[in-house]
Amino acid sequence: MSPMTEPALSATPVVPAYRAGQRVTLFRVIHSEWTKLWSLPSTLWLLLITAVLVAGGGLISAIIELSSLPHGAAAVAAFDPTQLSLSGVGLAELTAGALGVLVMTGEYATGQVRLTFTAVPRRLPVLWGKTAALAVALLAVCAAATFAAFFITQAILSSHHLSTTVGQPGVARAVFGSALVLTGVALLGLGLGALLRNAAGGISALFGLLYGLTIAAAFLPGHLAHEVREYLPENSASDVTSVTHQAGSLGPWAGFGLFCLYTAVVLGVSAWLLRRRDA
Repeated sequence: MSPMTEPALSATPVVPAYRAGQRVTLFRVIHSEWTKLWSLPSTLWLLLITAVLVAGGGLISAIIELSSLPHGAAAVAAFDPTQLSLSGVGLAELTAGALGVLVMTGEYATGQVRLTFTAVPRRLPVLWGKTAALAVALLAVCAAATFAAFFITQAILSSHHLSTTVGQPGVARAVFGSALVLTGVALLGLGLGALLRNAAGGISALFGLLYGLTIAAAFLPGHLAHEVREYLPENSASDVTSVTHQAGSLGPWAGFGLFCLYTAVVLGVSAWLLRRRDA
């Protein structure tokens, strides 16, 4: 060895081997998926847009409502200030669901899913980790957005004596229930994304499941249309976002439970196929 190369070799740092055993645990997978979730610009934008749609929808609806305030005892009694403040939730379902689909399909599109499954050979912890990370993020952001929309809208309506409070029966449940529904839609999108492994296909399937079935049920004859629609995904969860309880419906928590069952079935089928298909 020449004198010219000895300093260079001796200056190279020696990294000691890491001898401690490494185990893939669900907590570590969740932490990894949480880091992925918040490091993607598309995730941040969709979360922001979802929150803006919820809060902005209530604000815009309240401003529009000021131009045609209800008059008379009957009109005031029928006015629902809580539903007005949550009028942006329906539109926010689109972005929440798209976010759920992209969280799963993004790795398939870039090929990163192969590295993920190499690190987590059992695969299922990846799906559960994404589910947990997405659920926590969506619930936190959407709960903050729905309560912000409620309080902003009620502040606008209070000057006209049309506001309500969160302590009134059914109000807190409707506001928080809206955040739960948005989170459930995102998880349903995640399951469809894992099932189809394609962003366009997952988003199309999600919208078809939420809205397409509801539209198709409207063509059923007579009272059958109403009875069937109550058990469809979009309608089954609607009562939990409303202060009033519609006669003949499943009820707030029973309907939301059915919606959760739809989501669980999609995630279950996705988990079953995830272990049997190639990456």
